[in-house]
Amino acid sequence: MADPVSLEGLMVFRTTSSGSTKRVVIGAAAVALTLMVAGCASGKTSTSTSKTLTIDKAFDLKTADPGRMYEPTGEMVDKALYETLLTFKGGDVSKVVDGLASLKESDDAKTFTLTLKGAHKFSDGSDLTADDVVFSLNRVIGLKGNPSFLLDGVTVTKKDSKTVVLTTATPTPALPSILANPALGILNEKVVTAHGGSTTESDAAEKYLNTHSAGSGPYMLSSLNLASQVVLTANTNYDGDNPAYGRVVIQNVQGATQKINVQGGSADVALDLSGTEASGLSGSIKVTSDPSANVLFLLLNQDPTVSKITSNPDFVKAVKEAIDYKDLVSIAGKGTSQAPGVVPSMFLGALNPSDELTTDLTAAKADLAKSGYAGEDVTLNFPSDLTLNGIEFPTIAQRIQSQLKGAGINITLAPAPVATELDAYRNGKETIGFWYWGPDYPDPSDYLVFTPGNVVGLRAGWAAGADPSISKLADAAAAGGTDAERATQFQDLQKALNASGPFVPLLQPGNNIAAKSSVTGVVYNAVWTIDIAALGSK
Repeated sequence: MADPVSLEGLMVFRTTSSGSTKRVVIGAAAVALTLMVAGCASGKTSTSTSKTLTIDKAFDLKTADPGRMYEPTGEMVDKALYETLLTFKGGDVSKVVDGLASLKESDDAKTFTLTLKGAHKFSDGSDLTADDVVFSLNRVIGLKGNPSFLLDGVTVTKKDSKTVVLTTATPTPALPSILANPALGILNEKVVTAHGGSTTESDAAEKYLNTHSAGSGPYMLSSLNLASQVVLTANTNYDGDNPAYGRVVIQNVQGATQKINVQGGSADVALDLSGTEASGLSGSIKVTSDPSANVLFLLLNQDPTVSKITSNPDFVKAVKEAIDYKDLVSIAGKGTSQAPGVVPSMFLGALNPSDELTTDLTAAKADLAKSGYAGEDVTLNFPSDLTLNGIEFPTIAQRIQSQLKGAGINITLAPAPVATELDAYRNGKETIGFWYWGPDYPDPSDYLVFTPGNVVGLRAGWAAGADPSISKLADAAAAGGTDAERATQFQDLQKALNASGPFVPLLQPGNNIAAKSSVTGVVYNAVWTIDIAALGSK
């Protein structure tokens, strides 16, 4: 989800039934009767099979096959269909918790031992085993699809009937967070292989997985139309608490219409409202507004052959000091916050608000004078047709132009369609670039790309060796350690980036979810947006 159009990157916690409880297969009539009362033998809460939940979402849906899926809508759908080895609790993506398995990680972050917990069953009633885990993860690797990069360099082996071991040649402290991604959901090996599945590119199970689910999640796939609608039904073999809604309809609707639908009652939840749209809702509609995990930023090219002006460190400082961040937040709308660093505020290692860049026009003018800048026009490149969480890039670019003018910096806006501008961005040819980074996975390791010689560093003309002190901090952060150690390492790295790097973190756009007051448990998650099974009803 790092790049705006490729959507390459870019889970909820529940209490399972007691491991000592045995699942007993009984007749259909007895099942129907048992589900009508609380405290049934499995310890589950009851599902109201008559209740339907309707969710409006602007689709970026390509498939329901976990091994090929890596788009936000697909993440939400597959979170409901498949369970993962590890997961996140609610909206907290700063640390993983047990999912299907418990984790033991080696001190060098190269060996990850996962032990299955309790007894889990697929939707067809068969047991979930270590063989299914090995097959599912190796299938993601072998398909070479969109999510395959998540397991680059990972070897998956079965230790025993309950234990799987993942190994890497180099420290990979981000792997636990990666394992919580719905793209790594565990599939029923026997069912998938019977329908053409394999762990190679010859796999032909996608057609089946777009009409049936082969998972152990709280829901099963009833129907899927990639252009219009997904329908889910409750999985009666699910090991955890039954979801509150027996049927879920997810329909493809754009933001403005979503507001009309949730106000009018034809939708229960709307997931894609802009700050302005969300601000106009009240009464029986509740709005959950949080900063998203997307970070809008500027890059100032450090290659003198591209720009002698932006490669001057005093000019970079002047730009950082001249921007009015609070003003940008105000025009971006409900739920938006200033980005304190390149790592989003909800991730491990994020900076505190006290570490945010601040506006200081006096300092900006002084640093501008030291840079030797003489009023030349400087180009600001950005995608003209990109809107993120309701924020239109041209609107922010125009405000930045005005703000920098106040410090004496003359900016020429150079908008271009995203498909065109991406080439200049990726090839490091922009003078000042205005873009965003969406997380590939919710771990600060994903943001090492903003250092010299790495992907986004090179897009800013920042070659390897350009800043040895920052590279040293990046190497320390990449090596891993305890959560506390990693948090400190990434905070130190970002403080150095804010002080002397060529990037200006601007905003985390708001993520606004509107729901009827009868829908409870609405919590934004940076990976799967919402956990459908965690939504309640009153």
